[in-house]
Amino acid sequence: MAPSKRALFLDRDGVINLEKNYVHRIEDFEFVDGIFELCGCARDLGLRLVVVTNQAGIARGYYPVSDYERLTAWMLERFAERGIAIDRVYYCPFHPTAGIGEWRRESFDRKPNPGMILRARDDLGLDLPGSVLVGDKDSDIAAGRSAGVGRNVKLAAAGNAAPERLEFSTLAEIAAWLGRAAPTGGPA
Repeated sequence: MAPSKRALFLDRDGVINLEKNYVHRIEDFEFVDGIFELCGCARDLGLRLVVVTNQAGIARGYYPVSDYERLTAWMLERFAERGIAIDRVYYCPFHPTAGIGEWRRESFDRKPNPGMILRARDDLGLDLPGSVLVGDKDSDIAAGRSAGVGRNVKLAAAGNAAPERLEFSTLAEIAAWLGRAAPTGGPA
């Protein structure tokens, strides 16, 4: 069977891990309830898994790229221990106004721009209209829409979710929706 051409794009902070002030240390990283189940559901549906994350903490000088890379490797190991392989992780270390030195610049990769998603499309041969993005910020959703991702789902605060707009309060609700809504069969 040919590899899937559809993907589940995931923001990191606020979707994979709890949003805290510029998480860059393993001891501060807490997985969001339901992330492993959501990713397992996506895999069962034949979706590839891709992380797309702004990392303005690098731009602001709060932590070096090496800390981000160490944390990312640790995170990927936690997924692998559960039999879940993340196909690719893309990050944007730039910020147009708060960045320091080389990190202060506009970037087509920085969400709400679609650069990271389009690079994933090109690198992995993905079908973006057949793919899904899950983010917790409007900039995540805007990036997915701009890139042509077929379904852009927002993880919203409890009480603020609106399922008619593809907004849910928990990853479990998103996994249930994905199980009902995702196309079935081979690669799209």
